[in-house]
Amino acid sequence: MQRKSAFPPSVDEHTRLLILGSLPGDASIRQGEYYAHRGNAFWSLIGDVLGEDLRALPYALRLKRLRARHVGLWDVIESADREGSLDSAIRGAELRDLGAFIARLPSLEAVAFNGRTAALHGRRQIGSRPDLALIDLPSSSGAYASLPREAKRRAWAVLAAHVSG
Repeated sequence: MQRKSAFPPSVDEHTRLLILGSLPGDASIRQGEYYAHRGNAFWSLIGDVLGEDLRALPYALRLKRLRARHVGLWDVIESADREGSLDSAIRGAELRDLGAFIARLPSLEAVAFNGRTAALHGRRQIGSRPDLALIDLPSSSGAYASLPREAKRRAWAVLAAHVSG
């Protein structure tokens, strides 16, 4: 089994919505980009929320567009042993200190969890926060195929209330 590490956060002091995944998959780690696997619908789903075709942009511009709309990205797991890319294969997870991290984001109003693993670990770390909307989303991963993309799109649409126009 291989030890895999997450990326640094993509946030700034204006971040209003923080989207947390679990741990980057192999394609993302190889490319050094969040949600790099072709089968992952993240860029399509968040693009629909923002009303922009983010998939057509180079990665650096995608992140810039997210920050311009006050959307940040990070993961709940710092590192873990995992063979392949599935969350179900994660072992020995070292979790982030999300409580301390979000305390440094003065504009934060919502945290969205991309998938069940992110929600499980993230909610446990953040705890009860009446000042934050905590939103569980269906995973954007292509491995989560039991929910059609249109249903995922409808579920992700709730994020629109937390992004800047």
